[in-house]
Amino acid sequence: MTLAIDVQQLTKVYNGRIRALDGIDLEVKAGHIFAFLGPNGSGKTTLMRILTTQFRPTSGQASSFGLDVVRDSAEVRKIIGYVPQETSVWADISGFENLLIYSKIYGVPSGRRKKAVRQALQRMGLEEVATNMVKTYSGGMVRRLEIACALLVEPRILFLDEPTIGLDPSARKAVWQNLTSFKKEHGTTVFFNTHYMDEADLYSDEIAIINRGKIVKSGTASELKQSLRSEILRFYSEDGNNVDERTLNDIRDLSMVSNATLHGPRLDVAVEDGERALPLIIGVLSRAGFTFSRISSAKPSLDDVFLRYAGQINFKEGGDDL
Repeated sequence: MTLAIDVQQLTKVYNGRIRALDGIDLEVKAGHIFAFLGPNGSGKTTLMRILTTQFRPTSGQASSFGLDVVRDSAEVRKIIGYVPQETSVWADISGFENLLIYSKIYGVPSGRRKKAVRQALQRMGLEEVATNMVKTYSGGMVRRLEIACALLVEPRILFLDEPTIGLDPSARKAVWQNLTSFKKEHGTTVFFNTHYMDEADLYSDEIAIINRGKIVKSGTASELKQSLRSEILRFYSEDGNNVDERTLNDIRDLSMVSNATLHGPRLDVAVEDGERALPLIIGVLSRAGFTFSRISSAKPSLDDVFLRYAGQINFKEGGDDL
């Protein structure tokens, strides 16, 4: 197994007291898309800036394809691309001109620059607006241009800090279609931060969740959702009446129930095994005279995983009828 990123006991302390990273261990396989999730201030951007050689760690080690990000920083910068959260292109020139400038910054040989620029424009679907001023671009087009700039050198690792922040769903989808196409063509490793759980769920091969400078959970999206080992059973009142507090407590006292909450005429019950718990809950409700018109179940989402390990549980609305 080839590792694109190998992080061992990485620590970053600011001002001698603020521990942004606290002994991080992390491995990212070559050619994978890796999502790094966490609340604001959890250390996501700090780690990315260390991996892109912008910051030096306080202690520990980090390497990209075996190159140490501190000792071999110049070599690391040759094999990575980086797109920050902040706008990184010039608005008063064209997309083509932006790419031409970046090709010079990245040291693309003069004889190859125009070809590299054309390829980058094509990869991100920007050929038709290449000569337009960037200030006329939509938000999604600007983001695709920034990614195109990072792809000029066909990096082995592409770092993306909130790649689709502020974009509408169609623009977000277009960005990811272009990214996944490039990744498949070149085998590029993609490491990205995001607050959009659906992106991590849909596009990542692996995910890590960081909170307060520590990685609290990692795995595939499927593994993380299965780790909650729970589901929500929802009971909808037939006559609009709620269960009383005594009945609610009786349900909470059942061995397979982790919680029960009321949401108007709907009762939500968090259980480990819905099939086994369902008849027990129905028994309690029937003895209390509570009648229901419908029962549905909801499986944990990646949002629920994130809230469990970096916040609180909050299962989404909806679910499958039973």
